[in-house]
Amino acid sequence: MGGEAAAGSPLGMMMPLLLVLAVFYFIVILPAKKQQKKKEAMISALKKGDRVVTSGGIHGSVAHVEDDTVMVKVSENVKIRVSKSAVAGMVDGPTST
Repeated sequence: MGGEAAAGSPLGMMMPLLLVLAVFYFIVILPAKKQQKKKEAMISALKKGDRVVTSGGIHGSVAHVEDDTVMVKVSENVKIRVSKSAVAGMVDGPTST
């Protein structure tokens, strides 16, 4: 008697899945894209004298910027070359360099 009504329409069955995907996009994917763009802008704006911290936790100041790498002055007469993608962020406070 009600066999067709119990099965439901294909659109009605897919609606919860579409809703979950939309919520996932707005909660997870969209903020991650914004954060990635912000990091890329920060990396492309690096210049000599900026104080940075690497993803490994090394604090220093930028001594020289190249295409894919950055020379970071860690201490007097100590400079290391790191990949631009390894720069985690800018440091506002004073460093020992």
